Amino acid sequence: RIKEIERVISHFSSSSRVPTSALQKIRAMEMTLSKAQRAYPHCSHMTAKLRAMTHQSEELVRAHRSETSFLEQVAVRTLPKSHHCLAMRLTSEYFLLDPKEREFPQRYTMQMGDLYHYAIFSDNVLASAVVVNSTISASKDPKRIMFHIVTDALNFPAMMMWFLTNPPNPATIQIKSLDNLKWLPADFSFRFKQKGIRDPRYTSALNHLRFYLPEVFPSLNKLVLLDHDIVVQRDLSGLWQIDLNGKVNGAVETCTSGDGYHRLENLVNFSDPSIINKFDAKACIHAFGMNIFDLKEWRRQGLTTAYNKWFQAGKRRRLWKAGSLPLGQIVFYNQTVPLDHRWHVLGLGHDRSIGRDAIERAAVIHYSGKLKPWLEISIPKYRDYWNNFLDYDNPYLQQCNIHM
Repeated sequence: RIKEIERVISHFSSSSRVPTSALQKIRAMEMTLSKAQRAYPHCSHMTAKLRAMTHQSEELVRAHRSETSFLEQVAVRTLPKSHHCLAMRLTSEYFLLDPKEREFPQRYTMQMGDLYHYAIFSDNVLASAVVVNSTISASKDPKRIMFHIVTDALNFPAMMMWFLTNPPNPATIQIKSLDNLKWLPADFSFRFKQKGIRDPRYTSALNHLRFYLPEVFPSLNKLVLLDHDIVVQRDLSGLWQIDLNGKVNGAVETCTSGDGYHRLENLVNFSDPSIINKFDAKACIHAFGMNIFDLKEWRRQGLTTAYNKWFQAGKRRRLWKAGSLPLGQIVFYNQTVPLDHRWHVLGLGHDRSIGRDAIERAAVIHYSGKLKPWLEISIPKYRDYWNNFLDYDNPYLQQCNIHM
């Protein structure tokens, strides 16, 4: 329209009479300007409305994220109702047994030193069952396996009843209660509670019991510690043949080339002089979940005393993030031999990108993270690796409606 008016004006500027066609173009321009004038406030109003809608949507997304995070934390901190049912049934039936029936048969056919000893610290019956079942299934010589399960007083009857009715033959099993370890500090079960931290992975006394392994098992010199959120897929007897070269711990390292997240500086406060003078901030973090420990060397080096010293120092000032993992990096600093990564693949409780080949090559797969395989929020494509080692036709599971 502007170009049309410009041409009309330039063509008829010398004439006093304006032709009809030019007047029509001028009227068309007036109509265009009128439309533009009406449209502008409408656009302004629409812009304001869209901004309000965007803000409202962002607030809604934030609310949903907050709700999702809260519900996820609830799911992480609590067992499903069906699992509570299982624990209650097992406990009630345990106390109906004659006292003589509440003990495992003594089936040792060889010396303790000839056995492969596995320790599991857990308050979860089904999780412990999967670890035991998968370890036996993968073993080349299961009769040489001895499991040592340590649980708390509340879950001890249920754990006993489960393995009395589902014995791990031909392996041997021993179950201890945390409360029966009388040499532990009196406040041990409560000392790990921290204000604002409710995640049981960080506050569990059973998680910290790993730092007392030589005292829990005074007659053993070598032992494999298994977390209860793992599945064993290959025979683990080769771990006992690994030369630890005078060190205490054999574990997989979690850092990769160029990956800064899994470095010690991300767990430990290097602004504190007691930390910066003793440790390398760029040191690689080693995993817990499947570890071979030389308990004889542990005792010789007094690492339990070192743990207690660092724990007390951490109570006085903030030296590391919550949980037992940072303390483990400090206690076993320069005392860990890196294992081949095929021994232990982590992350099935949070990382959806782990490939099937990596999982199936691994001796142990670990559901580290919040999304445990016994929870409904677990990652669906990883569940079957765990489900394969539970018999869902078991009467207790049927009665409590526990299914795949």
